[in-house]
This record gives sequence, structure tokens and C-alpha cells, in this order.
Amino acid sequence: MALLQDELKIRKIHELLHMKLALPPYQRPYSWSVKSANTLFQDTYNAYHEGLQEYRVGSVILHKENGKYNIVDGQQRLTTISILLYCLGEKDLGLLQEKYNQLSNDVIVTNYEILSKRISELPKDEQNKYKNYLFERCSVVQIVTDSEQEAFQFFDSQNSRGKELTPHDLLKSYHLREMNDEEENQKIRIINQWENVNQDDLNDLFKIYLYPLTQWYKGKSGLGYSSSKIDVFKGIKTTNVFNYAIYHKASNLFVEQFNANGSNELLASRALNQFQLTQPLMAGKRFFYYTLHYRNLLEQVQRLVSKVHTEEQVPSRRTGDLYIKQLYECALLFFADRFGIENLSKAVMQQLYTWSYSLRLVMEAVYLQTINKYVRGEHERVNYGLGMFSEISEMKNGEELKLISLEQPKIENKNKEKYRDVYDLLCEWNRW
Repeated sequence: MALLQDELKIRKIHELLHMKLALPPYQRPYSWSVKSANTLFQDTYNAYHEGLQEYRVGSVILHKENGKYNIVDGQQRLTTISILLYCLGEKDLGLLQEKYNQLSNDVIVTNYEILSKRISELPKDEQNKYKNYLFERCSVVQIVTDSEQEAFQFFDSQNSRGKELTPHDLLKSYHLREMNDEEENQKIRIINQWENVNQDDLNDLFKIYLYPLTQWYKGKSGLGYSSSKIDVFKGIKTTNVFNYAIYHKASNLFVEQFNANGSNELLASRALNQFQLTQPLMAGKRFFYYTLHYRNLLEQVQRLVSKVHTEEQVPSRRTGDLYIKQLYECALLFFADRFGIENLSKAVMQQLYTWSYSLRLVMEAVYLQTINKYVRGEHERVNYGLGMFSEISEMKNGEELKLISLEQPKIENKNKEKYRDVYDLLCEWNRW
């Protein structure tokens, strides 16, 4: 199983689009922006207008399986080119007959409307000449393997022209490779759950919450999450045989088997939680469950915040206000992760709200760097020396949070007025 050398070639668009192309279930949704779609049109039309003998539109990576070619990388470009050709009257392209999810369908319709408008601006004979140019003069580098794993390795190293791969796209690819032993229907079910989540929300989950929290409790910086820092979420490979890996694999298996035992009386009231932000995750299918678990837990935290507080008590109109609100949510999420959402009592919320919003009241401007210093106990204006996430990670009982002594911040009068609802609540809760 390897790269198919006889199929490594430059392919004309008409040759490629008339192959038996297929969208595998693990593909991310079609998500090219209107700007990217319009850029593809403009670039190819300019190449046609300037009389370029050949215009290369990038590369595609295909996994050959049972006579069909699964698109591993290049789906965004090929779908956009198919839409463009559809606007030019080419109605029988197989790729557009593939099953896209609803998110993809909405984007396809939007880009169709824009590209159709651009095409309608061209004279009819110009449209035909441009269509022939797309078919005969535009080409791609075709890379084909008969190994899904090798296709994903190529995929990791490619840069997508119109929409750069996000960190969670790369993580999806990595963990799919670790699911080689899973049944196909299991893969499809897991990836469908993943793809049905708004991808911007997934990006925020990792960038704003999970990555910072996995760093802050260790006293490290939580800034700068990017594709270069995804190793923290790659987890323990199933093939790893070191002691710590065997221990964590056994722990995960035990919890899964325990939760699957429906006859266990303890489970009638509560299942065991499988994940902890202070523990390594397992590569493969458990990464996807891990992600969905923390997305769900964050949503519970956010609903609780909305229930307990007024909008004025958790302002979010200014950027600095939003950073503080997210810090508060991070603190609640980290506590709930360790002790359970049911243990986010009023007293716990009061303590974590006071810690979070004390920083808002002493600072005229709050930046991400401000937050990053504060969580590690390095901010000289308030609660210096207190690394809240490190403290929580060491607690054996949630009641210990109440033993942390928080400073009464020195607040300027203008901040008291600017954040009157926040200040009044802190005074009420802390008897200032």
C-alpha cells in the first residue's frame, strides 16, 4: 500500500472531474468564502484572457478504493470549479451529485449565486471559450495512494490555497489515522457528530478554553494557540507501551466498560466521567468524544452564567469585557471539570466571579496578555502570587476553594461607575 506512481501526473480539469470522484464521510464541510470563490474565478478568467497555455490550480490528494477516488485534499477547490462550470452550462459533473451536508449546501448556494452573476456579465461566446479554457488548459497535480493513512500524511503537509486548514482540521486528520482498527460505520458516526458542530465554535473551544486551561494550571502561557501547538491534543497513541500510556489506556477502557454495564446500580444515578483537563487524552476516537464532552460542558457553564447573572454583571460589549467574561467561564469550566457541574454552587461562583472581575475593576484596559499574567499570579495590581488554576488542580475537595483569600482590589471611582453592576455585586457578595 503506497503512492501510485503511474497515477502521479498533471491532470486537466475535464479529465479529473470525469473520474469517479467521491467525498468520504470524514471530509470537512465545503466552506469556501465568497471572496475565495470569486478569487478563483478572477484568477482563471485572467489566465484565459491573457492567453496562458496552462494554468495550474493546485494539487489534489486522492485515495483510490474499490474503483473510486476519495478526495482527501482539494475538495474546496474542486467543488468551487464544479460550481463555476455548472454556471457555464455543464450540468452533469459527478462531484455536484455527491451528498453534502446542510452547512455545505448553504455555502454552495451562496457561491453559485455570486459566480452565476459574474458569468452572466460575460458575452455568450466568451462564456463558451472560458469554459473550454477551464476544461482544457487548467490543470492540477494529482497525487493518488491506495492507502488512506498515507493520503492523510500528504494531507497534513499541504497548504490549502483558499482556506487554510485550521488546527482542529489537522487534529481531525491526525486522530482519524489513529482509528484504523475502527469499523467504518463507527468512523462515519463520530465524524458526522463532529461535522455537525459549527466549525467556528470548535475553533473557539480549543483556542479560548481548552488550550489555555491545559497550560495555565501548569503555570505556562496559554497564548498563541495555532497549528504549531496542537501536539497537546494529539494524546497517547494506541501503540504506545510505556508505563504511563498503559495506565491511561487501561483507565479509559475501565471507565468505558463500567459505563457500558447497564446493570450496575451505581450507574443508574450517575455515569463515570472519562475526561480530565489535567490528564492526557487518548488518540483516535476518544479525541472526538473528548471534544464533544467539553463543548457540552462549556455550554452548561454558559447557561448557568446566563441564569445567575444579568447582562450588566457579565458585560461583553468591549473586547476587554469579553476577555474577562471568558476568563470567568474558563474558571467555572475548570472547576466543573474537576468536581462536576453539580458542584458549581453559589459560593463557588461567588469566589470565581470575584477573582475574575476584580481584574476588570482595577484595569482601565484588559488585553489577552493581561489575562495571561493574572492567571499565573504575575499581575501586580491584584491577587499577585495566586495561580488560580494551579490551586484548583491541586484541590482534593471543592470546598477548598472557599479557603483561598482574595484581595479587595483598589478600584478607581471611574471604574466603579463604569461597571456599577459588577462593583455592587462584588460588594454585596464580599461585604466590602
